[in-house]
Amino acid sequence: MADHITIRKAPGTWTVRAGGAVLGESANALELSEGDYPAVIYFPREDIAMAFLDRTDRSTHCPHKGDASYFSVVTKSQTLENSVWSYEAPKEAVARIKDHLAFYVGDAIAVEQI
Repeated sequence: MADHITIRKAPGTWTVRAGGAVLGESANALELSEGDYPAVIYFPREDIAMAFLDRTDRSTHCPHKGDASYFSVVTKSQTLENSVWSYEAPKEAVARIKDHLAFYVGDAIAVEQI
C-alpha cells in the first residue's frame, strides 16, 4: 500500500443520508486515511440503497487507488451529481475498498457515526 494510505475497519456503525432519506447504514464500513486529507468512510455496496444512485459517465484516476467511477444521488427534491465514487477495480494495495462506495459530504449529504 502507498505509505501515506491506511485502511481500517471504521469503528461502530455508520449511516449516510441525503435529502431526508437514509441511503445506508453499516457496521462494516471502512475508513481510508490518505496523507493530510480528512478520512473517508467507504460503505459496502450491499449496505447502500442502490435505487437512490444513478451511475454517471464521470471517471477519475488516482495513481495510488486506480480509476474511480461515479454515481449521482437522486432524492425526491434534487439530483446530487457525481456525489458518490467507487473504485471497482482498485489497485492491489487498496483492494479492501473494492465493492465499497464513498460520498462527498456537505450540505446535502451527511455521513455520521451512530
